[in-house]
Amino acid sequence: MKISELIKIIEKKILSQDCITSVKIEDKSFLHKNHKSNEKGKFHILLLIESAELKEKNKLHSTRFIYKILDNELKNNIHSLQIKLI
Repeated sequence: MKISELIKIIEKKILSQDCITSVKIEDKSFLHKNHKSNEKGKFHILLLIESAELKEKNKLHSTRFIYKILDNELKNNIHSLQIKLI
């Protein structure tokens, strides 16, 4: 899968949640290009999520919520996921 396709899928899934106002998705794979654990076809993604509701919850709850939404992508296309709530 290409990164552009993955970003579209992530954006659609994240924004389908009523509690999320906006999301910005950044590909940070270039930072890990020469690491031993770097796998072709697996990406390092940064999510900047605007959500008053998730910001009120504890970080573990919010992280689990996002991981559940992106379960398939985490298993198949994402090596690392960084989540920042704004």
